[in-house]
Amino acid sequence: MDDVIREEEIDGIVQRVLADFRHGKNIDEVNICNKPDKTEVREIVCNLFRIIFPGYFRERTFKIYNPRNSFAVTIEDIFYHLNKQVNLALDFCRLRGTMTEDNRREESYRICREFFYKLPLIREYIETDLLAAYDGDPAADCFEEVILAYPGLMAVTVYRLAHELYLLKVPVIPRLMTEYVHSETGIDIHPGASIDKYFFIDHGTGIVIGETAVIGKNVKIYQGVTIGALSTRGGQKLSGKKRHPTIRDNVTIYAGASILGGETEIGENSIIGGNTFITSSVPANTRVSIKNPEMEYRTNENMRKTEEVRQSEEWYYMI
Repeated sequence: MDDVIREEEIDGIVQRVLADFRHGKNIDEVNICNKPDKTEVREIVCNLFRIIFPGYFRERTFKIYNPRNSFAVTIEDIFYHLNKQVNLALDFCRLRGTMTEDNRREESYRICREFFYKLPLIREYIETDLLAAYDGDPAADCFEEVILAYPGLMAVTVYRLAHELYLLKVPVIPRLMTEYVHSETGIDIHPGASIDKYFFIDHGTGIVIGETAVIGKNVKIYQGVTIGALSTRGGQKLSGKKRHPTIRDNVTIYAGASILGGETEIGENSIIGGNTFITSSVPANTRVSIKNPEMEYRTNENMRKTEEVRQSEEWYYMI
């Protein structure tokens, strides 16, 4: 009897939840086959690393006798899966219903073709990022260590790939790519940010770089840095407007600094000290820092004497 009642109750719960799906909420999307797949996008990113860094990341499920053949298979596989995901993305979000199936097929193929044509240029930028990381970190023993172990280079590499798709106006997928590497490294770079060559992120955890940020050449950023918006209270009304700072060439930003605002500009060759909070522009060749807080050092002996004085004072007032 209990089993029958339990089955009827579960059936009632199921029907109640299914009925709620028909109320037209924005979170309702029952069809699971008409949108980009996060898992497949992550696999595309991992396969792209095999092309960006040939010889460093490879498929372990098969043996390689001819590297050229292996790369050909990998490139074709990436193109196929990326084309499928872009096709789905073009029928997703704000573009839904504005393109026919044939239009989407042609547009997704065009986007993938242009993206792959850009790979040599992307690799050129990533080569400069590798050089900046190696030259800027005395703890780096070799290029191989930076490629295989540095989260900053990983995050910047994925950003550069996602940024090209962002420029090609692909919805959703660029953000899925950068959020994947965000979850892996703790580094959050919006694919819309504009970042020039020789970009180095040291350590990296907690870094945030907003969509409309502009970063010049030879910029070095440490952990916990925010290059963000001064306020987002305007919500969607701020979409498309410059909300994030501009960082000029040869700037170093140390750990914990926050630089906010679309009109804020950090001039070239400037150094921004740790834990600073900046909401207005800084001229070129400027060093910004905060004064060290006053610190007190007390030994155990000093603490014992202080306690004896306090007790004698209490005794005096009791008398």
